[in-house]
Amino acid sequence: MANTDRLKKKIGKGRHLSAFKRQRQNEKRQARNKKLRTSLKTAIKKLRTSSKKEELPTTISTISKMAAKGIIPKKRASRLTSRLTKLVATSALTI
Repeated sequence: MANTDRLKKKIGKGRHLSAFKRQRQNEKRQARNKKLRTSLKTAIKKLRTSSKKEELPTTISTISKMAAKGIIPKKRASRLTSRLTKLVATSALTI
């Protein structure tokens, strides 16, 4: 109780404690999502530069996991999967 009173004095009038909790939660989620988005971009870049068939399943798995978690929209995941599959298939034909 005393801790709450000190915090209320610190934040001033018209600010709710729940707003501060929401802000802390949003910052945690934002950091997590940023890390996951970065790892997704790295996996896609690695596949695009190498165009190896062996890396395709792991990249597709990563994309679908990100879509399931809501990091990227499901339609974007489907589009990425399709484009990467087509890229690997065409590069395999030319080699």
